[in-house]
Amino acid sequence: MPLEIKIQENSGNPQAGPMTVTLNGSLDTATAPQLERELAPVLAGLVKDIVFDLAQLKFISSAGLRVFSMARKQLKERGGQAGFVHLQPQISEVFAIMKSLSGVNAFKDVAELDQYLAARQRSHEETK
Repeated sequence: MPLEIKIQENSGNPQAGPMTVTLNGSLDTATAPQLERELAPVLAGLVKDIVFDLAQLKFISSAGLRVFSMARKQLKERGGQAGFVHLQPQISEVFAIMKSLSGVNAFKDVAELDQYLAARQRSHEETK
């Protein structure tokens, strides 16, 4: 099964909020290099946070998890993070089994993600 990747730009401004990467299909050994190539310019830029929308992701292998882990590491080095929304049950199970993405935030939907981000921003304002 092929992989469709849609990257929603955030105006190139890291302050404009997280960039969203929507995946549709299968993220496996054959398609992981495609995602890695498409993420390379994004990760080379100034973006700090990426949200992976996995509502239409049907399958993921360890190769796909490796790409997520690589992206997470690069974002973390610049004070950002990777988050995941709309995990289908089979994808959520793989994340749980692999436990390779400990510390990565997964949210049931965008509203839950927005609540988390708002709380995170409030905590930074309170420490000023």
